[in-house]
Amino acid sequence: MLSWPSCCHICHRWPSQPFCASCVERFAQPTLRCPTCALTLNHGPQSLHRPLSARCKNCTEHSSPLDACVAAVSYTFPWVDCIARFKFQADPSLGRTLAHLMRHAPWIEPALDSANLVLPMPLTPTRLRERGFNQALELARHLTPNKTHAHTLLRRGESAHQVGASRQERLEHVRDAFWVAHERLPAVRGQRVVMVDDVMTTGASLYEAARALRAAGATHITGVVLARTEARDAGQ
Repeated sequence: MLSWPSCCHICHRWPSQPFCASCVERFAQPTLRCPTCALTLNHGPQSLHRPLSARCKNCTEHSSPLDACVAAVSYTFPWVDCIARFKFQADPSLGRTLAHLMRHAPWIEPALDSANLVLPMPLTPTRLRERGFNQALELARHLTPNKTHAHTLLRRGESAHQVGASRQERLEHVRDAFWVAHERLPAVRGQRVVMVDDVMTTGASLYEAARALRAAGATHITGVVLARTEARDAGQ
């Protein structure tokens, strides 16, 4: 695989930005998403006339712990490979480019601008040692360095790998897994908080973290993710 900084990571065209304009236009088109879980809503002629407040079936039937949720892209080709390279192949330099992609997606910049505090989803100590960095923290620092705090939202102990787990298994894996550091409670109470993560699948981790922040007194909680799986992949 070509790895020159001036080569597009998707089409390998050179010279180029890490993601060339043609690939961004082709693969990062905005789509109508559920405002509380960021799932892509059904396409079709009627979708063009849906109100922005329209929700997916799951969020209509079950209240979300998040006040809002936004995603830059769907977790499909080519973003699956780009995120894997960023996350698992020790290429945190991609973080700046991926954060730039997020910043320019609809609704993400307003969510970041209105937030008092931006919190990366934390990794367990074992995952952090394995990976060497927290990909959510890298994204958050590039998105809003002045609002990002790495040690407000914490994660307990260890948990099983989420890859391949069902929705119910994911919920069990993260039950009571998050808490707010005691010394940071005053910084959270009464504030608008954004949580940043790379991929949202079932939403189990984001939802459980949101419950911890709500218990700590956060008044408005938004999930901001780089990529969102689609309903058929997320078990929703």
